[in-house]
Amino acid sequence: MDPQLLRLATAGSVDDGKSTLIGRLLYDVKAIFADQLASIERASEARGTVMDLALLTDGLRAEREQGITIDVAYRHFATPRRRFIIADTPGHLQYTRNMVTGASTADLALVLVDARKGLLDQSRRHAFIAGLLGIPHLVVCVNKMDLVDWSAERFARIRAEFEQFASRLDVRDVTFIPVSALHGDNVVQRSTQMPWYEGTPLLHHLENVHIASDRNLVDARLPVQYVVRHGEFRGYAGTVSGGTFRPGDEVVVLPSGVTSTISAIHRPGGEPSPYAFAPQAVTVRLADDVDVRRGDLICKPGNRPEVGRDVEAMVCWLGDRSALSLGSRLLVQHTTQEVRATVQVLRYRLDITTLHRDESAASLSLNEIGRVTLHTHAPLAYDVYRHNRATGSFVLIDEATNDTVGAGMILRPAAPTVVWHRTEVARATPGCTVWLTGLSAAGKSTIAAEVERLLVAAGRPAYLLDGDNLRHGLNSDLGFSAQDRAENVRRVGEVARLFADAGVVAIVALISPYRADRDRVRARHADTGLSFREVHVDTPVEVCESRDPKGMYARARRGEITGFTGVDDPYEPPEHPELVLRPDDGDVRALAARVVALLT
Repeated sequence: MDPQLLRLATAGSVDDGKSTLIGRLLYDVKAIFADQLASIERASEARGTVMDLALLTDGLRAEREQGITIDVAYRHFATPRRRFIIADTPGHLQYTRNMVTGASTADLALVLVDARKGLLDQSRRHAFIAGLLGIPHLVVCVNKMDLVDWSAERFARIRAEFEQFASRLDVRDVTFIPVSALHGDNVVQRSTQMPWYEGTPLLHHLENVHIASDRNLVDARLPVQYVVRHGEFRGYAGTVSGGTFRPGDEVVVLPSGVTSTISAIHRPGGEPSPYAFAPQAVTVRLADDVDVRRGDLICKPGNRPEVGRDVEAMVCWLGDRSALSLGSRLLVQHTTQEVRATVQVLRYRLDITTLHRDESAASLSLNEIGRVTLHTHAPLAYDVYRHNRATGSFVLIDEATNDTVGAGMILRPAAPTVVWHRTEVARATPGCTVWLTGLSAAGKSTIAAEVERLLVAAGRPAYLLDGDNLRHGLNSDLGFSAQDRAENVRRVGEVARLFADAGVVAIVALISPYRADRDRVRARHADTGLSFREVHVDTPVEVCESRDPKGMYARARRGEITGFTGVDDPYEPPEHPELVLRPDDGDVRALAARVVALLT
């Protein structure tokens, strides 16, 4: 992170003067271009008012017509001491979700309070959201002091009221500054109207507030955003979300658990770097050729995040066409990973004005906040939000519309809401899974069908789970992206595990090109004490292509289909399969007999 950059967001109720304050700040530090200033003067003149600095951030026609902020406006400026990015967020209740969006990346929140009105419900609401979002610094600007005759008593009363409310929030640093945004008092220069105020003006505080220690430089986290391949170069690009990395560091890739060592770190443009720290964007090279893909997390072996499928989180619902309720199915975008999830429990809806918890709530509607338990269909590697805002947060996406409908902050791992109930039935013959993997047209299905015939003929229960057959029903909703292929393997693995638990030999014939996906299926079998046997049907791609019963290789070579395993997408063979079958090992019956012998 650039130590000179401060991200701040405004907050507060409607007409508390947030846009005017930002306009005044930009005007007084001379961060407004001449054409912008001329435009504001013309717009103010057309409205019959003196120069309205709020127009600098209220750029939408509806904002200027109604005199309120609707969308989030971002402004950049700099002083000799620091650079700033300001998110001017709306104060109206209807646009609370916009405030959440603008404040989600802020280091500091400016909470404005109208000195005449005092602390309003929306001021409390925004202060609570700032605490919920983990913003470490709050500055409460008591604005419009000129309209209360610069009263020290009024300022002290508002300060005491806010301090009492803030004692219930998770906020470490709160500063109070009396200002008049319209006249510029205590914005950039100290006001002569309030000699009783002994603190610094707003800009001085913003230039000097200490934010370096707010970053988590202990827990090393690198979510992989992109796998960079160029010739023999293979690197893993992403933005460091915590801690530091150096060449020579031992690392582990989650959720697979594969370990390696960092051999090199490159900055954007390819420049080598002796280190990487949050939030730098870097590309990391590993010493070993391991399976790493988008959505994986690189961290240190002795300092791992939580890994699991069940999390408790606070969710702010942003959807205006639907509500969150028990059983809602959504996509979770967490760091660089996207997984499906189901709402298992809605613990309560929070009234962020009174902080009352409504445990009878059945849903969350637009702008409402509640505590939920989510069960994800693939494991997440995460930290709790208060330790790491990047790996502890997520957004919720509606699968049907692709709309972003929620923002969440992970509080802790959740106890699984479903448990495995073991049967009391004793099986005469234990079941198992035999998993045949290999390229398309390698002969997996043919061998698997013969294995099934031999086992049934010998009186042993067996069932063939063929990849093509399952895509007609169970997996008909999946495509052929890396994510869908992983989900395809996961589902087939779960079905096979159920067959094995029932005492049946589950025979799986599936390309399953990625080693990590197959390893996860093996681990799931091991978790429940079931046998898993991996058989690599190692048929050379040239032989498979010469067979090509579906014409898929020919179509892939012509460019009619992309991402085809063996042509323009990799196949990762097993490292330690229980059995390897090759075409010159015999005919189908001989190969199937070897599989049956493996099982007995």
